[in-house]
Amino acid sequence: MSDVLELTRELIRRASVTPQDAGCQALLAARLAAAGFRIEHLRYGEVDNLWATHGQGGPVLFFLGHTDVVPSGPPGDWHSPPFEPSLRDGLLYGRGAADMKGSVAAFVLAAEQFVARHPHHAGTLGVLLTSDEEGVARDGVRRVAETFRARGERLDWCVVGEPSSAQRLGDLIRVGRRGSLSGHLHVRGIQGHVAYPEKALNPIHAFAPALAELAATRWDEGNADFPPTSFQVSNIAAGTGAGNVIPGHLDVVFNFRFSTESSADGLRERCEALLRRHGIAFDLRWELSGEPFLTRGGPLREQTIAAIETVCGISTECSTGGGTSDGRFIAPLGVDVVELGPVNATIHKVDECIAVDDLERLPRLYLELAERLLPHA
Repeated sequence: MSDVLELTRELIRRASVTPQDAGCQALLAARLAAAGFRIEHLRYGEVDNLWATHGQGGPVLFFLGHTDVVPSGPPGDWHSPPFEPSLRDGLLYGRGAADMKGSVAAFVLAAEQFVARHPHHAGTLGVLLTSDEEGVARDGVRRVAETFRARGERLDWCVVGEPSSAQRLGDLIRVGRRGSLSGHLHVRGIQGHVAYPEKALNPIHAFAPALAELAATRWDEGNADFPPTSFQVSNIAAGTGAGNVIPGHLDVVFNFRFSTESSADGLRERCEALLRRHGIAFDLRWELSGEPFLTRGGPLREQTIAAIETVCGISTECSTGGGTSDGRFIAPLGVDVVELGPVNATIHKVDECIAVDDLERLPRLYLELAERLLPHA
């Protein structure tokens, strides 16, 4: 059994459902310390974060990942227990196999191999891990980034091990992400009997025309790097449970995924103005999860493309699509960010898996990238 397969299996066995780490970082910290890395544990609230570094000065390249996973759902829905790694037909099954314990195992091994080959390399190689990526993401990399900013930590290049690939390893990398802005809307009405609507104010009826306009609005046209900004309602709730009662309020959760053509402040202002224009009585709480970011060019993007061609033998696509990642907290520090990891077809699903062939190539891919970016004899 290969080292990366064995380490990934050990990580999967630790049921680290967010925000729990379940001992993953202790295992990895021990390995990295044995390889000569300096270890710093940054715990905030219930969240474990690990910062391991080797070398000194710049340039600073680090790998970023998370040890937490989403819940498995009913274990009986899986063909094998979600936290007991299983090999079948060239695939490794288990919660976190692709998102992202396989990547974490791979870049930890790549880091060990790099410093073993180049113990006196120039610059700094780092590994940053959190157990708060799949959850609320408040005490994970968001807090670590605040700590780094406060102490003036130098950071140049960040490789996030998120499962970026579409059909085969390395066919797509993320060079940026859209911003994410959520709204929690409370529409106030007047409760009453459905037979006497003149004595009530139905918040559903009041909001419906505004919702139609929100959904139909073209918020921007996007640009060469980003698709247009999107608006989606993810939850809507009203009613007392009785069929003859007009509800007194309506609660709506919605989200903007926005490009660099829009700003969070601008979207807030336009949305609130639209609601006021429709005469709605409302309260609205906003939550900005992250601003959009983009690595336009430079050594990290260029050498990631070259490393993929060398190890995987294919040309890669550079994309800013998909959801978001912890890279959104690192990019505002002035760091170039690229996301490179395995195929994402089964992430968050029952029977999540990763191809063993891809898993065994990942350490070589990360090692190739480190050797291209960090000077060494």
